[in-house]
Amino acid sequence: MTLVFIIFFILMLMGMPVAFAIGISGTCFFLQQPDLPFSIPAQLILTQTQSFVLLAIPLFLFAGNLLNESGITRRLMKLSSVLAGHFRAGLAQVNTILAAMMGGITGSAIADATMQSRVLGEGMLQKGYSRGFAAGVIGLSSLIVTMIPPGIGLILYGSIGEVSIGRLFAGGLVPGFLMTILMMTAITLTAKQKGYLPERAARASLSEALVTFWDCIWAFLFPILLLVGLRFGLFTPSEAGAFAVAYGLLIGLAVYREITWKKFLKTLEDTVADVGMVMILIAFSSVFSYGLVWEHVPQALAEFMLSISGVPWVIMFIMVAFLIIAGMFMDSTVLILLLTSILIPVAKTAGIDLVYFGVIMVLTLTVGLLTPPVGVVMYIVCSIFKCSIGELFRESWMLLAAVLIVVVLCIFIPDIILFVPNLMFGNANSPPI
Repeated sequence: MTLVFIIFFILMLMGMPVAFAIGISGTCFFLQQPDLPFSIPAQLILTQTQSFVLLAIPLFLFAGNLLNESGITRRLMKLSSVLAGHFRAGLAQVNTILAAMMGGITGSAIADATMQSRVLGEGMLQKGYSRGFAAGVIGLSSLIVTMIPPGIGLILYGSIGEVSIGRLFAGGLVPGFLMTILMMTAITLTAKQKGYLPERAARASLSEALVTFWDCIWAFLFPILLLVGLRFGLFTPSEAGAFAVAYGLLIGLAVYREITWKKFLKTLEDTVADVGMVMILIAFSSVFSYGLVWEHVPQALAEFMLSISGVPWVIMFIMVAFLIIAGMFMDSTVLILLLTSILIPVAKTAGIDLVYFGVIMVLTLTVGLLTPPVGVVMYIVCSIFKCSIGELFRESWMLLAAVLIVVVLCIFIPDIILFVPNLMFGNANSPPI
């Protein structure tokens, strides 16, 4: 596999699209194995996408795009302003609240960062926020999205690792809300240092808050209905995706009546592009993963880590350090596809709960979206706000510290992740949904 990894990194340095770099380097493994039929790569590419569970991915992507066009996003922005506009750096607080609310709609940190940069970015600069602070707020708060169901990263991990997606969705709730609270605290502390003022002069009245909340009730019901449906066996994860699409159409057409034929066609175009990008990565990653399994890389890695320490939290710290470093160089989606099948055997051998590990793995890899040299979200916000990477981290280091504190707390206090899944689905030994 050494040659395979060398070829992969050479292709990446040449600027080849990640999916093709994975597929070509993975195929090279079979050229070194005369005992393996060369028809296997083609078979793997085809069979990898023929999974009923993976059907949840295009359905949830479609549902997210539908909900974005239904008018929910605009209503959530208004509610965020009502709830947090009276705090210091009110618009930054609004952005953080909105990111938590948008988790059940976009499911993607990249999509959330792009949207909020365009919608709230100019307003932040007009309020006098520095470019680095505004970019950091939007970039780092977008990480919250991946923890609130239905996060695409959790779906990918659960599908590949055969881990209950319902439990993963539930496991991301508390870390997501905890990240929101700590990030708002970090924004308040930074705002006091910088002298940033609230967006609203006074706290919104209770009646205004209730009216605005009622207008957004359909957005809040979405993740709740998903979790309830999964908990009581009303649908599988794939069927939950179909429900999400039907829900998005119902809200856009019958409730808010904002989805037009033109918007619907745009939603289809965006979904086809999103699904094509994700599914080609999944298909080609199967070729790469086959070589890893054939060479017993997961078992060797497990033995190596267990030789260092047999204490689960020490092994977790080693894997988290590895994931942070890996996330600096590759996209989180790619790493979830490549590393899930490698690291799950390590976690099993160490006696680590796979839901607990999956939430930490997805959260840690998502942090890589904000770290150089290949942080996609970092480049998006820096490009839109026209600031340097150094300025971003210098102005928003407290927010990054808040995210890292959540990761550390989750490692040492597993119940932060496992409390809600165990409450909803029973103990960890219950059969997966």
